[in-house]
Amino acid sequence: MVTPHIAAAPGDFAPDVLMPGDPRRARRIAETIIEDARLVTDVRGIEGYTGTYRGAPLSVLASGMGMPSVTIYATELFRFYGVRRIVRVGTAGGIPASVGLRDVVVATAAHTDSAMSSRRIDGVHLSHTASFGLAAAAVQAAGAGPHIHVGPVFTTDHFYLERPLLFEQLEAHGTLAVEMEAAGLYATAVAEGGHALAVLTVSDHVRHAEALTPGERESDFDRAVAIAADALITETIS
Repeated sequence: MVTPHIAAAPGDFAPDVLMPGDPRRARRIAETIIEDARLVTDVRGIEGYTGTYRGAPLSVLASGMGMPSVTIYATELFRFYGVRRIVRVGTAGGIPASVGLRDVVVATAAHTDSAMSSRRIDGVHLSHTASFGLAAAAVQAAGAGPHIHVGPVFTTDHFYLERPLLFEQLEAHGTLAVEMEAAGLYATAVAEGGHALAVLTVSDHVRHAEALTPGERESDFDRAVAIAADALITETIS
């Protein structure tokens, strides 16, 4: 089986998939936490690997940036490769002051300004929510602490657009961070009968000029990856 964007054979992907945005992060995950990882696809430089984690099958595939890209890869994984659960492990910009650099956000829901979901059901604004079992497992894996946050994020199509009033309003409604993929992943999972979650590392902040370097972004998301992988294993066992 070959799709327009994935060249893997049937059975090459595990039912559980970690999905970073950056292909280099996908390779890092394969090299650091997946045992006996083997390359199963590399179309357009988007590498996918499958191996095991704590004795259970686990795959990793990058999504690229934005809702259109994550929707393509998630659809093909769910629809053609038998994947049942996808956890996005990416970066996000913190919104309230209580969310700091390197903190982890378990995104239970994703607001969005994208029109993509409005095309799914005419006249309906979909609720983009994570799968409860995965979210509960991630919270359990993360444990309590000031650097773990659980709640909604904002998924946007715009990376550089300056909208300070918007972020003030989002913060007033309990939104923890801004990113570019979660809402698309959540909508796709529901449409394809799968399960999804986003576990995000805060790499910058919309309120003040501080951000992780590219090198720090590569290495400082390891805690979120471990939380996501543990959540997938827990949900699989249960």
